[in-house]
Amino acid sequence: MDNKQARWGLLSTARINERLIPCIRNARRAELLAVASRSEEKVKRYAAEWDIPRAYGSYEQLLEDPDIDVVYNSLPNSMHAEWTILCADHGKHVFCEKPLAISPDEVDRMSEAAERNGIIIQEAAMMRFHPQTFDVKRLLSDGVIGDVRVLRSVFSFYLTKDQDIRLDPEVGGGVLWDLGSYQVSLSRTLLQADPVEVSGWQYVNDRGVDRTFAGQMRFQSGAISQFYCSNESAPAWDAELIGSTGTMHLDLPYQNHPGLDGHVRIHRGSIAEDTVTFGDSTDQMVEETLVFRNNNAYQDEVDSMVCSVLDGLKPVLSLADSRANIVTIRALLQSAREGYPIRI
Repeated sequence: MDNKQARWGLLSTARINERLIPCIRNARRAELLAVASRSEEKVKRYAAEWDIPRAYGSYEQLLEDPDIDVVYNSLPNSMHAEWTILCADHGKHVFCEKPLAISPDEVDRMSEAAERNGIIIQEAAMMRFHPQTFDVKRLLSDGVIGDVRVLRSVFSFYLTKDQDIRLDPEVGGGVLWDLGSYQVSLSRTLLQADPVEVSGWQYVNDRGVDRTFAGQMRFQSGAISQFYCSNESAPAWDAELIGSTGTMHLDLPYQNHPGLDGHVRIHRGSIAEDTVTFGDSTDQMVEETLVFRNNNAYQDEVDSMVCSVLDGLKPVLSLADSRANIVTIRALLQSAREGYPIRI
């Protein structure tokens, strides 16, 4: 019996670690071995609090640890590429928090680092690893609601601290990079294509960082994806797809609520045969609800990464996929700045 473990190190003490730590410990073939911070005092307190065996007062020390197999990179967005490449050059696999980077050029350099070192670099966009995403994608491919006409989504919460790193323009802050990246990824995944044109509108704070962003993406198929994200609105999240023969509603589309059940409600059918000029009745539609229990996509992403590292399982999220998401986000930001649609 193979008892090999994927031994993890945490690159930073970011709050998002709290979602990953229990999942690493729950994974059958994973071990949480170390954590690193730029403050030795801080990292020692953190390691004691979370019962992590090794605490390093610099990121470089963690990279030099020969026992670490996988590094979870939860540094600020602008530091993802630099430190992921350094991890790769030290022979470490990297699970990097979304967004993977903030420019396609950075992803290209990360891809080169992964290839020359023979390691895996994968973006930690947890919803992409959850069974709900795979099942909804399959159902749409099977035509459960016909041809998708529009996807509408909302993702928001209220950020109360002005000094929060997500409001810092120097490190890749902004709500589109944070919450909107999920919505862009969801649209591209479910529609199985990249948009051909995007339009964006934003409300920025006095530092030039977007706190509210609304966007629209047009796809070659004719489908439209419209989304709203904000870190200055009441908590809200859902997604709805309208097709030629039905509708689909996801109450937890981004899979970021461990312990809750996700529901996918489907209404499908056809318009009444006696319709003369138009059909606006849902009487002949059939309703179905799919339930996804204990909605913990963080566990799914950790388990998947472990299988990729130990068994050679193909990564769920390719670097090309992550790169395409970044290209779309940057085009949306450009549209919001310049005030006109951007073709991709």
